[in-house]
Amino acid sequence: MKGFRCPARHGYAVEVSPFLPGRLACATAQYYGIAGCGTLLVLEQREADILLLRSFDWNDGLFDVTWSESNEHVLVTGGGDGSLQIWDTANPKGPIQVLKEHTQEVYAVDWSQTRGENLVVSGSWDHTAKVWDLERCQSVCTLQGHEGVLYSTIWSPHTPSCLASASGDGTLRVWDVKTGLCRLAIPAHKAEILSCDWCKYDQNVLVTGAVDCSLCVWDLRNVRQPLAQMLSHTYAIRRVKFSPFYKTVLASCSYDFTVRFWDYSRSPMLLDTLEHHSEFVCGLDFNLHIPNQVVDCSWDEMIKIYTPPCLAALQELAS
Repeated sequence: MKGFRCPARHGYAVEVSPFLPGRLACATAQYYGIAGCGTLLVLEQREADILLLRSFDWNDGLFDVTWSESNEHVLVTGGGDGSLQIWDTANPKGPIQVLKEHTQEVYAVDWSQTRGENLVVSGSWDHTAKVWDLERCQSVCTLQGHEGVLYSTIWSPHTPSCLASASGDGTLRVWDVKTGLCRLAIPAHKAEILSCDWCKYDQNVLVTGAVDCSLCVWDLRNVRQPLAQMLSHTYAIRRVKFSPFYKTVLASCSYDFTVRFWDYSRSPMLLDTLEHHSEFVCGLDFNLHIPNQVVDCSWDEMIKIYTPPCLAALQELAS
């Protein structure tokens, strides 16, 4: 396991570059995001350690980060001041653009994977999601309907102009960006939902993670009840991610200081629990380039890169 410490910065989100196998970015905040500024860290993992390539400061906490799908140097972050910041690692001076329309914290940002579409979605505590055209540097639509803060907004990896959002109102919503309308609203939890993600192998399957300590897997063709419910975390689930390598494998991180790995096609569904942080674990991502490698970040100022033994064992079984 490799680690990188960022003193006085508490990790909120981490994402591996879609272009470069060793490159990752972490969005952080001072004072646990309650006050102070934020820093975007751009890191490179080497064989034995993790190297800081660039750090960019912002005047408010940074709560999420997403890499461009069209330019390996460009990233977008979401800040506590309601703005999105566009950064270029080749330009160390500061953001190349700031987009400000949200009236409260931006807690989620995600870059569309549809080729030729330079669209980013943002989710805010102002109860709205906005879709931005970064070539025009303006929002193209505002998605309204949630009755609570938005914690998670994720583009479908399968269907152009389709995205999902998860909210403090306990619903998971699926949106059609072309019309700006909500296609489906699922009362997924009787608690705040802090995260959602799409299955990489099935366009109808999503997972949610909530303050009720449960993960639920949903099939959009029949939303009366979840396909699977996973219980084991002891505090709120902060982030959920589907594996890019296995259809039914996913990871979750939590305020219980753990990262857990699941396969909802198995019994028991829990594959492993890793406890290598001493504070809330907020950020989590799979490396698309290196099978079964996972990156996470925590309020304990640490970013960790590792391969969970349970996923290595799955790979051996598969081969």
